[in-house]
Formats: sequence, structure tokens, C-alpha cells
Amino acid sequence: MVDDEPIVREVLSRYLRKEGFDVETAEDGERAMTAFRKERPDLVLLDLMLPRIDGMEVFRLMRGTDAPAVIMLTAKGEETDRVVGLELGADDYITKPFSPREVVARVRAVLRRTSAGNSLAREKAIRFEDVTIDPQRREVRRDDKPVQVTRKEFDLLHLLASYPNTVFSRAQLLEEVWDFAWHGDASTVTVHVRRLREKIEMDPSNPRHLVTVWGVGYRFEP
Repeated sequence: MVDDEPIVREVLSRYLRKEGFDVETAEDGERAMTAFRKERPDLVLLDLMLPRIDGMEVFRLMRGTDAPAVIMLTAKGEETDRVVGLELGADDYITKPFSPREVVARVRAVLRRTSAGNSLAREKAIRFEDVTIDPQRREVRRDDKPVQVTRKEFDLLHLLASYPNTVFSRAQLLEEVWDFAWHGDASTVTVHVRRLREKIEMDPSNPRHLVTVWGVGYRFEP
């Protein structure tokens, strides 16, 4: 847990430890990266407003194949940073001030989804035209070359491709991929679909696979 406010670190760590979690804390971005490299945590609670290295840069530095789940802690006025964080692949966000019990619940929810995502390794690769979606490696390839996708972009593409020709509403996708059934922003889905089209479609402006169903949501056509 990374936050520059001692009272936040103290209260949240106490609640989380009471629920059985092992917790390491850091008060700035530099110490956060040191702890991250040493501990390799399953999840990071990350405040965006940090001294030395800001939270967004910490998030970028942690990204990679072995990146942990990330819940961003944001102030009410940081909507732009929150949206950018979600687009980069953050798993959830919590706006300050917050209830410690809510934080614990959201941590459990994100870890459940992460655990479920690990079960994808048992599934077979999905192939269409020149694109391959490999759940075991959590990798997307086009023309046998790796396509750089975020964690959420992969989860969204794999979900849609696993149910070809099935229409998903934006609310359903938020619930399945982000667990945002009750507080999410539908534009998050729109942005991720647009970015995926740019990466896998021959003509992103006239997509053949990630198809918009107007007034409803999206479907995947293989």
C-alpha cells in the first residue's frame, strides 16, 4: 500500500491485516518501487499524489508480464488521472475519502478476478484470420508478431472472442472485466474497444471483428 498520509497507511494496513492479508507500506514512489521489486505483491493500493515519483509513473514502472493488480486511490478532483489510469490497465479505483471496509471489499473483488484470470491458462488459444489470442501466455499476436495490449485490453478481447456473435452491453462488460456494475463509466469500455481496434483490425474505422451494436454494446465476429 502506497500513500503519503501516515493515518491512511496505519488505518488501512490494520484493517487489511485483520482480514488476513500480508501488507507492506510505502510513503513515496521511490520506496514503493523498492518494496515492489523485493516483495512482488499480488495487489498494489496506489495513491496517485506521491512525493519523489508520482503514482502514475510508479504504475507505468510496475507494468509488465508479472505486473500485480492495481487499485488506484484518487482524490475527487483527479478524474483525468483516474481515467488515464484505467486506460493504462488499472483494475479499479477508489475515490477519497473512503471507508476502510469498502477498500477491503474491493481488494477481495479484484483478487477474485485476478485468480479467475489465472484459470485462463487452461484454455486453448483463439485464432481468427491473422490474430491469435493465447490465454496461457496472456498474449495477442498478429502476423505472428506480439501485439502490445494492457491487462484489461486482453481480458476484454478474450471475453468477447470466447463468445462469438454474442452481444454484450457496456454494463455487462464493465461488470465482467472491471467489476464496475455499480460505479463504472461506460466510456471506459468504449475507449478500450477503440484501442483494440487500432491494434487488431485491418481497418479500425470499419471494424470486421469488434463490431458495435448501436444502442446496446459490442459483439465479436470471428
